[in-house]
Amino acid sequence: MSFSTTAAARTATATGAPVRVMICDDSALARSAIGRLLGADAGLRLVAQAKNGREALDLLAAMPAAERPQVVLLDLEMPVMDGMTALPLILKAHPGLAVIVASALSQRGAAATMQALAAGAVDYVPKPSAASGGIADPRFREDLIAKVKGWARMRRGGAAPAPAFAPRAPAAPLRLVGGRPRLVALGSSTGGPQALAALVAKLDRPLAAPVVAVQHMPAGFTGMLAEHLGRQGRLRCAEARDGEPLLPGRFYLAPGDRHLLVKETPAGLLAQLSDAPPENFCRPAVDPMLRSVAATCGGRAVVAILTGMGQDGLAGCRELAKAGALVLAQDEASSVVWGMPGAVAKAGIAAAVVPVEEIAARITAAAAEGSR
Repeated sequence: MSFSTTAAARTATATGAPVRVMICDDSALARSAIGRLLGADAGLRLVAQAKNGREALDLLAAMPAAERPQVVLLDLEMPVMDGMTALPLILKAHPGLAVIVASALSQRGAAATMQALAAGAVDYVPKPSAASGGIADPRFREDLIAKVKGWARMRRGGAAPAPAFAPRAPAAPLRLVGGRPRLVALGSSTGGPQALAALVAKLDRPLAAPVVAVQHMPAGFTGMLAEHLGRQGRLRCAEARDGEPLLPGRFYLAPGDRHLLVKETPAGLLAQLSDAPPENFCRPAVDPMLRSVAATCGGRAVVAILTGMGQDGLAGCRELAKAGALVLAQDEASSVVWGMPGAVAKAGIAAAVVPVEEIAARITAAAAEGSR
């Protein structure tokens, strides 16, 4: 085990002191590569490295509180003590730490990831394959740094910078003008699994509309996420299947690497899966789903954009807002990354910009059975 710091990394940034990070991975190559990646960002400081869970626990116990990491990047498969064994011990000894787990892009890795999230990990990063560029892949770097910085901010109390825009009156109504919604649509990315879990847990009344959702996630992970979400509340959650009816009170998650569209038929709304090219660098992407919702449901829809990088969902929300749908955005303070919801908020098309719990309340008010 070792401490690792540099003079440049110790320099405070414009937003405050750098975020302190520990890497726990049995691969020396991975520790070195991720360490270089983190060290290139002045807003981060690598304070410790360990090659298994036992070393991580010992190192954390020996460190002064002022030097202890705020975020731990924890590999799940390691000798001596693996990440799943170490995770609850780390959180019990240091409950303020944000633990982000790293797992292989496999069915086994996906299952372990969801188990780790249920055990208290705040997020995950899928280990990139050599075919995708490995750790040098700029998308991996962007995702990892956003999650490390975002969760460190959340652990400091959720404080967010003051909005750098003047709020405008929303173009969308506070309530639907066309009656009860036919559909609820959700879009999320970075920080999304925990936001979706919090939202589903708060949907405590039967819904008279189906829920469709896109979470930027690799193939293999979305099925496990759907199972995880199904344990959080009363909604029956599953990956969407091509051609299946969209039934009220059920939650349909876009499968990894396939767009989820909504199709109108004489029998009602159906799920349609598409292998069309990625949009906003993503497949599944939020915009294709929202375009199909606008085409099939018009103003009789509720859409909520949750935490995530970029602006996927903005174009689709514009169409839905024009049609009279209810558009909601997660607020900055409760978002790990205020990219996607921030884009909708800044465009002035969100009827409300609120925490996840309030989004759930708005959905319930609009789409719950017996609410009309």
